[in-house]
Amino acid sequence: MSTLWIILTGALVASTCGIVGCFLVLRRMAMIGDAISHSVLPGIVIAFLISGSRDSLFMLLGAAVLGLVTVFLIQLFHQSGVQSDASIGVVFTALFAVGVVLVSMYTKHIDLDLDCVLYGEIAYVPWNTIQLAGIDIGPKAVWGVGLALLLTILLISVFYKQFKLCSFDPALAAAVGIPVALFHYLLMGLVSVSTVASFESVGAILVVGMLVVPPAAAYLLTERLSRMIVYSVVIGCFSSVLGYYAAHLLDASIAGCMISVAGVIFLLALLFSPGHGIVFRKWNRRQQLSS
Repeated sequence: MSTLWIILTGALVASTCGIVGCFLVLRRMAMIGDAISHSVLPGIVIAFLISGSRDSLFMLLGAAVLGLVTVFLIQLFHQSGVQSDASIGVVFTALFAVGVVLVSMYTKHIDLDLDCVLYGEIAYVPWNTIQLAGIDIGPKAVWGVGLALLLTILLISVFYKQFKLCSFDPALAAAVGIPVALFHYLLMGLVSVSTVASFESVGAILVVGMLVVPPAAAYLLTERLSRMIVYSVVIGCFSSVLGYYAAHLLDASIAGCMISVAGVIFLLALLFSPGHGIVFRKWNRRQQLSS
């Protein structure tokens, strides 16, 4: 049963991150998930200092608030003329450093270190369950990530055309009356919710990897956004299943093996994709020269 919960959690994380990750890849903001996963540290520490408790709900609320602050600051700096990659780097390193200082100052004698607030372990998911009226209703991570997935599917489905146009041509979207800034922050809010809901239980490496690698592989396989989203989810879920059994066989990190499998799939797509693959492009070039 624990195997099922671990694979299901990995698949839910892959699906949630894979959907929003496609839009991040198109916007060239793929590393914002990594920024959020580090910059939320001050929010976690402040939530602990205010509540005096290490309860996950307070931690998640603090992390969610700082995640949204991170997104706002990145966009503010970008609008002020700073390049997007530089904005991401400045914000997440500065906030992460503030979090490290707060940890070192106020939590010296408390079990609140970087490992327990930033890096979860997916292997422990089956044992961290929710009790409702004395009944075990399943792992907390499954419920948290599952709700984040439902929210993501709902918003992307309802506003799919707006998100699509804002990602491909923001100027045209603004010209036809779409509030580009609103949908930008809505998308970034989904990224923040997906990241925060996932990384506490499964680990930052799995969240960041699933935000980037499957969508990047899917980008090489199709020219249509709808297919890209489907391919990204399929690649992420397949990587979760195969990565789990690879980790079991190798006695290695489960999250690391899942992302390693996704990385191999990306490499195969880079080499053999019909539209963008290196091998196929060289083959077509030779065919053109010979003809």
